[in-house]
Formats: sequence, C-alpha cells, structure tokens
Amino acid sequence: MRAIKAFPLLSAGEEYDYAMRLKKDNDLEAAQMLIVSHLRLVVSIARGYMGYGLPQSDLIQEGNIGLMKAVKRFDPDRGVRLVSFAMHWIKAEMNEFIVRNWRLVKTATTKAQRKLFFNLRSMKQGLGTLHPDEVNHIARELNVKPEEVIEMEYRLNGHEVSLDTHIDDDGDESFSPIAYLEDESPEPSEALEIQQSEQLQSIGLSKALMSLDERSSRVLEARWLTENATLTLHDLAAEFNVSAERIRQIEQKAMQKIKGLMSAA
Repeated sequence: MRAIKAFPLLSAGEEYDYAMRLKKDNDLEAAQMLIVSHLRLVVSIARGYMGYGLPQSDLIQEGNIGLMKAVKRFDPDRGVRLVSFAMHWIKAEMNEFIVRNWRLVKTATTKAQRKLFFNLRSMKQGLGTLHPDEVNHIARELNVKPEEVIEMEYRLNGHEVSLDTHIDDDGDESFSPIAYLEDESPEPSEALEIQQSEQLQSIGLSKALMSLDERSSRVLEARWLTENATLTLHDLAAEFNVSAERIRQIEQKAMQKIKGLMSAA
C-alpha cells in the first residue's frame, strides 16, 4: 500500500499524452505510467469485495489484470477519463475470480445467476433469513426464479468446515470430517498383493483337490465349493449309498488333507 501511494496521480493532460504515446507508438513506459497511477483505484474496488472471504492480495492482483486490459483498450480521443473506463474491466476480472474460487465451487453459471450472486447481499433487508416476500421481490428485480434466490442465500450463508482435527484450548481433539471421509480401501500395492495372494490360493486349492480321490472331491465340491452348495450329508449319503456319518468322516478327512497341502505350499 505504501508503494502504491508513492505513485503520483495524473492530470487529464498527462493522462492524454501517455495514452496517445501508447496508442500511436506502443510506448510501454507510457502504459506503465497509466497503470501505476491507477493502482489506488484497484485497491479501492477490491475493498468492496472483502465479504467473500478471499485474500485481498489475490483480488488486487486480478484487478491489476483488468486494469492492464483497460489501458490496452483505452482510446483517449473519446473524451473519457481512464478511471471511468477502467472500472468495468477491473470489476469484471474480480467478479470472474470470485466466481471461480469462492467456496471452491462454481456458484454462478448464467448471467442472471451471477447478477444474483453479486447483488443479493445488498438487496437483503437485515442479516436474518429472507422472508417469502423478500424472495419474490428479489427474484422479480433480478429476473431469476425464487428457488434460485433461496439456493444462493443458502450458499452465501454457508461456512467452510475444516477437514482436519481441531484441538481446543483444553487440549481435547474435536470430531472432524476427516474421521469419516477416510478412504478405507486398500492402496494399489496392497490391492495387488491381495489379488496375487488370492490367485495363489486358488491355484493351490485346485492342485489340492486334484490329489483327492473322486468321492472325496465330490463331497467337498458339493458341500463347499459350488455356488449353491446346499447338499446335506444325507443327500450325499443317498448318492453314494453310505451313511451320513460316513460322508461326514470323508469330508473331515478331505478337509484336513487339503489344509495340509496348502500349508505346505
């Protein structure tokens, strides 16, 4: 701010001379003088956007870009001072910056919604929630739907929530969204390890089943390895013409053999 105040303001004649040098000769020193002499204007306009929670330095930087665009397009022969011409470009750049970055979401997309975004606060009567009559009045004035007015008010009144755990003055940690937003799925390397382990187990199981006799293999597949393993001991007993107890013994012995083979592998 001290540096900005060090630059002198230009008189109408000086401004015209610099603008003509830029227009005719593309004199960059003249352009620089036109810019630095109007930095106060950028700061003044940026102060009007303090309510959006964005850094003043960023707003001023965007406003400076708008000022440079205005200087580039300024025609001194039209009889208008640069300060009047530049205000539009400075505000336009700041508005675009706020729309892109405010709340980290794109709050306004259409021209009417942007007009609503930048005028709702000034049109509200007081700090409380809008009454239905106020909603309808603002909607008519700005040519938007009442639902859009309500939605924009909700967004403007919203507050950011920190994802990180906050520690209060007593040293206690408060509950924070990071606690339930954590991704519990395995990391890529861990997922690959799990996949390879499952493949090895599947190969080992297949080899172990091949080592069983036909009846033992049939019992295990029917009881545990088919998609709809619903056969009971009695069903298999009837199939092989033995007792249910015998089927249970075959199953138990086959399971022990498979566990032994897979552990050895």
